[in-house]
Amino acid sequence: MDGYFSLEDKIQATGGNPAVMLRNNPGVRHPFPYPPEWTSWHTEQYAWKNGCVLFDQGEHMSDIYFSGPDVRRLFSDTALNDMSTFTRNDAKQFVACAPDGRFIGDAVLFGMEDDSWSLVGAPIAANWVHYQAIAGGYDVEVTLDHASPYNPAPRKLWRYQLNGPLTHDVIEAVAGRQIETPKFFGVVEFEIDGTPVRALNHTMSGVPGDRLTGLELYGPREHADRVMMALMQAGEPLGLQRGGALAYVSSGHESGWWAAPIPAIFSQPELKAYREWLPGFATEASLVVDGSFESLNVEDYYLDPWELGYGRLINWNHDFIGKQALEERRDAPHKKKVWLVWNDDDFIRLMRDGLFGGDDSRTRIVSPSSLYTPSQHYDTVLRGDRFVGFSNFGGYTVNMGRVVSIATIEEADAVDGAEVEIVWGEPDGGRGRRFMEPHHVQTRVRATVATRSPAKVPVQA
Repeated sequence: MDGYFSLEDKIQATGGNPAVMLRNNPGVRHPFPYPPEWTSWHTEQYAWKNGCVLFDQGEHMSDIYFSGPDVRRLFSDTALNDMSTFTRNDAKQFVACAPDGRFIGDAVLFGMEDDSWSLVGAPIAANWVHYQAIAGGYDVEVTLDHASPYNPAPRKLWRYQLNGPLTHDVIEAVAGRQIETPKFFGVVEFEIDGTPVRALNHTMSGVPGDRLTGLELYGPREHADRVMMALMQAGEPLGLQRGGALAYVSSGHESGWWAAPIPAIFSQPELKAYREWLPGFATEASLVVDGSFESLNVEDYYLDPWELGYGRLINWNHDFIGKQALEERRDAPHKKKVWLVWNDDDFIRLMRDGLFGGDDSRTRIVSPSSLYTPSQHYDTVLRGDRFVGFSNFGGYTVNMGRVVSIATIEEADAVDGAEVEIVWGEPDGGRGRRFMEPHHVQTRVRATVATRSPAKVPVQA
């Protein structure tokens, strides 16, 4: 269409190399339309392991609805997951791959009704499914309900997340009755103050036990304030805390979720039509790559499902986009997702040199998250002088008492206690990069591999 500026146009306008585009995008932090902290980020972190915290998820995530007779066939064709029995009040961690088997995006899929499903999260996975619905001629209607900062219309649903070992107590206090624990990723329905509520059994904290330790509640938007007031009135006597943006983002350090890796859509000739369909202001076009790993080949940043911990979700009993490519690599070695526990002394050195290093400074680390730019972070991980993978999302929580980052490294090196080094800081001192100090010096940070989250047990008061 005349005047339309697509992702493909943006790639070509920046020299035709998507890796260069991603390294030089200006980048804008995704807005969270609520306070960074309600009390303090460390108090709010402590609550999801030792009490209960409430996060408002109804503003910063997109909800994209797919309705119609072909909705199951559409999702079966685009998801590596099994969709054969998915129905109302089911939920899944939906994962989509490109035809070459490399990762595009993930989101939580909700069965709103038998023939009406929604994808909730960053819109990357939903954009892919939306395009496939159009290109494949599926009998499906798509309704967009984007994150509030980009959406002039009122949102359709409110969405609140409760997390922590007191979640069950809080929800029964506000509901005024016993609530049975649904299966993991199952949905239960009840009422709060006379308003309809659905709740997904889903936790960001990983506290073990048979009782509910995490619930993602949602319902019609017009009841949002009423439900929030009821939750706080019932929950505050039990110690319920509200959580802000800083604590919310830092929950990934414990859960191990790698948020929005670079989707495998930028280079393949067969995906040119998709890049031409995506607007030049889409999330995919606005991503930024930062970190010590630098390549002119964008495919070096692509990952496959195994490398992100999603290999267990692959269902081989149905046809889906990328299946053939994944089958060809099914028995090959794969990188493995791990936690890297940073050396305390090296972290302290980075903090000292970042603040007081003068002309020989190190890149500063911001607590509770170590990301120094609004970006997708790819730091080189070395064992000795051997490249073994990438370190990504990093930071600190009081429940771990350590700084960690999420990484994907060679399977042979993914051993508890293995010693590695993270190359920290931009190549060439960040010269020419936006959001960088005028100059900094790359350095190495010692780290230890952990194959499970370092924060699996509640902290004792």
